[in-house]
Amino acid sequence: MKVVMNTGGIAGTNAFLVADEATNQAVLFDAPDHTVAPLLDEAKKNGWDVIGLWLTHGHFDHIADHKLVTDRYPNARVLMHKLDEDKLINPRSGIFSLPFVIPPRKADAHVEDGQKLKLGDLDVEVIHTPGHAPGHVMYYFPSEKLLVGGDLIIAGSVGRTDLPDSNHAQLIASIQKIMQLPGDTQLLPGHGTPSTLDDERVNNDYVHEIVG
Repeated sequence: MKVVMNTGGIAGTNAFLVADEATNQAVLFDAPDHTVAPLLDEAKKNGWDVIGLWLTHGHFDHIADHKLVTDRYPNARVLMHKLDEDKLINPRSGIFSLPFVIPPRKADAHVEDGQKLKLGDLDVEVIHTPGHAPGHVMYYFPSEKLLVGGDLIIAGSVGRTDLPDSNHAQLIASIQKIMQLPGDTQLLPGHGTPSTLDDERVNNDYVHEIVG
């Protein structure tokens, strides 16, 4: 497995290209504005076929450049939870006007809690973790102890819950759920620096208060 990260856009959002080098298949996780092109270039350079854009949730900074991905890789399937698809169909920011236009579209398919996906030979489990957004999901590679985490736990903090469709009680329950995974699981967050779940348990005051 190879993981390539790039950070950018107006919200400083992370995108991750994860490749199974044994099969030359790759998936892009989230598509922030002005961020995914170098990752797509990396895929092309290595001969990886990008089979999907798997979204953690529908906030604008995670979906903005979806069309760039599918223009470059027309067979890449856009996956997300159905509870956040409305944000992809009607993309916007609920906080401020965006300096760019996000083309609307529907997802190619929906993911749900406990669903099993494949990236090449790698198993991936979908974990529904609402709170920051109702359709927020995380993608867990059990054999690699790797978790693509979106905006649930973000490098010493947690996802905001002051948005119109966020829910703080759900966020707490989702954190409790995800912290049952092995502590040495590597967390790839939607913002900030990658860490491990153990690191967050010890160093993240928000997580520590919730799970001890």
